[in-house]
Formats: sequence, structure tokens, C-alpha cells
Amino acid sequence: MMIPSPSETNGQIGVDSAGCAALSSAWTPLPCAANANTKMADALTNIVQRKRAEVLAQRASVPLDALKERISELGRTRNFFQAVVDHGRQGHTRIIAEVKAKSPSAGTIRPDFDPVAIARQYHAAGASAISCLTDEASFGGRPEHIHAIRDAVRLPVLRKDFIIDEYQVWESRAIGADAILLIAECLTEREIIDFQILAVELGMTTLLEVHDAANLYRVVNHVGFPHPGYSLLGINNRNLRTMKTDITHSLRMADFVDDPTTLVSESGITTPADLSRLRDHGIHIALVGEHLLREADPGLALRALLA
Repeated sequence: MMIPSPSETNGQIGVDSAGCAALSSAWTPLPCAANANTKMADALTNIVQRKRAEVLAQRASVPLDALKERISELGRTRNFFQAVVDHGRQGHTRIIAEVKAKSPSAGTIRPDFDPVAIARQYHAAGASAISCLTDEASFGGRPEHIHAIRDAVRLPVLRKDFIIDEYQVWESRAIGADAILLIAECLTEREIIDFQILAVELGMTTLLEVHDAANLYRVVNHVGFPHPGYSLLGINNRNLRTMKTDITHSLRMADFVDDPTTLVSESGITTPADLSRLRDHGIHIALVGEHLLREADPGLALRALLA
């Protein structure tokens, strides 16, 4: 079943009432923080509560005016959207290669974590962009890793964190990010729209991520808002209840998206055959991290994946 073309209000992709019914029957929705009638998965709940406290402390330490002053001294952002969206090469997948030391689901992934060295390996191996975790408690990242990576490679960098406050959007630009992650399960629609508008004003691309069909229906019309050249839709293949990954999730969700050219499949991608299956469903962008980082040489692992 194809979802109708975009509404005239917000985006490039649209879902009608029939599409909603089909989505609801296809999957049992995961808990969703942004829906007043449900609660999101406990893992996200705990992280978001911690993140709110961190933002309050950071605001007190570095006022918003100080962030704006830093931004005024920076050069232009790199075009993350253009780096990963390829309308011409149908047999090619563009990889957003991820840099992180650990995760709640996997524990420590790379004891010898060196974000700059890893980013250099990714760049040499053909990555189109870098995803950098900046959450320290759960992922072993730090905000300063963004600038360090950008100084070392010419690829655009996504700040992957739990953005729940406007302050973090300004902060992302100030630390050198070219794109930010917005997790639908953590945000209301109003917050998503506000953060998208601010991100575009600051020259950053947004990767709007969903884990389940209910949230896809809730936010899909906001993809491409306020400007289609600054917005991507991510499908996370990790089940927040079981923490298991399955790329079939992306394949099924893609069937309900009218234009898959801005779709990003995230998590659970390990082989060239996985990339081929995604391309068969029109998905030509993949975010890959843990699989590469567990190898002795992440760059060689990326070359093998792209072979």
C-alpha cells in the first residue's frame, strides 16, 4: 500500500487515515513519551530525566548568550543532507559511520576508544558522513569530540544525543555539529517543529528518528519541514522493549513512506546483503556503528560492508 503524497502544510511525506489503520494493524506500537496516553520505554525515560538535569546544569555553566557568541565566530556548516542523499546512484548506499565507545544495550564496545582516529579510518574507507555520540553517561561521548573530528576530516558530522531542549540545538551548533538527531519518542510534535525551525536557521540538518509505526504516523508529515533540503527520516531497527535489532523493520516501515530518498536505516546492519535489501526497498542511506567498532580496524570493516 502506498501512502498518499504530502499534505500542503508541513512536508514531503504524508499518511492518511487508511495508512494509520494499516500501520496500527501491522505492528504493536512501542510506548511513546510524546503521546499523552502512553509512556515511552523505560530506557529512554531514564535517559531523558537525566538529560533534563544535565541541561539545567549546562545552562547555568554556559549561558545561551555565550553559545551565540561562539556561533558567531564559526564558519559555515557542512551540508549533511547533500552528503548523504543521492538521487542518481541507485546501486550505491551512503554510510553515516558512527563513533561511540559504549551503549546501554552493548556495554563497552571499544575499550581503546579514539574518536578522531576512528573518524579518519571511516573517511578513508568511503563514509559519507560521521555520527558522533556526545552523551557521556550512556555512550562514553563528549561534546568536544565534534570539533576534534571536524578538524581531522572533511565530512559533515551529526551530533547524536538526546535533544530535549532548545538550548541543546544552540549548543550543537556551537560545538561544531552540522546535523542533529531528534528522537520522536522523546519529543512532542510542537518541540519537533520548533527544533527543526531553529536547526535550519542555524544551518543544520535534522535527522528525525522513529522506532515504531505509531510514531512514524505521528511525525511523518513534519519530515521536510521547514525546508526539504535540511530534513531526513531515520528508522531505528532496535526494539526498545527487547533491545534486539532487525533490518526488516526498516523494510516494512519504508512501504508506508511515499518518498524513501531521505530515509535512513539505523542499527543492525552488518553485511553487504543488508545494504542490498535496503536498496531494494528504496533506502540508500544507512547509519552503522557497533558492527564497525567491534572490528580491530573499523575502516577495513566499512570497506568490506561497502564492497
